[in-house]
Amino acid sequence: MSALSFTCRKFVIAGCLLSLSTLAGAVDLQERLPERLSKVKAGEQQIVLLGKKAEVGKKAPAFKVVDAGFKQTELKDFKGKTVLISVVPSVDTGICSLQTKRFNTEVAKLPEDVVMLTISTDLPFAQKRYCQQEQIDKLIVLSDAVWRDFGSNYGLLIKDMGLLTRTVLIIDNEGKLVYQQMVDELAKEPDYDAALNALQQVISKS
Repeated sequence: MSALSFTCRKFVIAGCLLSLSTLAGAVDLQERLPERLSKVKAGEQQIVLLGKKAEVGKKAPAFKVVDAGFKQTELKDFKGKTVLISVVPSVDTGICSLQTKRFNTEVAKLPEDVVMLTISTDLPFAQKRYCQQEQIDKLIVLSDAVWRDFGSNYGLLIKDMGLLTRTVLIIDNEGKLVYQQMVDELAKEPDYDAALNALQQVISKS
């Protein structure tokens, strides 16, 4: 077996083990989190969300996620910056891809002290592949697959699916959650104009 083949097999095995580990963790987490019936629909069915909903006007809940290299990333890493978070169920689906591409385009127009993140529960391997294929190189794509910490702390984790519900959040440079747009249908794109106008208002006040 060549060294390259061996390395590839190691990554495949590691990915499978991580998938099993995160699935087991998600099941355990689901049993411990509060539930609420949301206004969000998947088709004709209302979805149940797990975790406590974050409140606009209050301090944004802390969270930890990982980047493509499995390096832990936390909200505090962006202290002093305005942060827009584009939350998607999976970057490998059509609507989520459109949303990610749109914000990747928009971030280039913004000041350097504004950060845009995309967060999903996709494995970091999948996110890295997607970003390379689609040339997503301006916003930061992060994974909530390891701990489901972001979804739990913001009340955005979908029960029985392990995915995040489509949302746009804005956190100002003082760490306060100032905007939350939870899309009422999983198969719909967010209102980009509303989110970007809200972001401009936050920037103008900072």
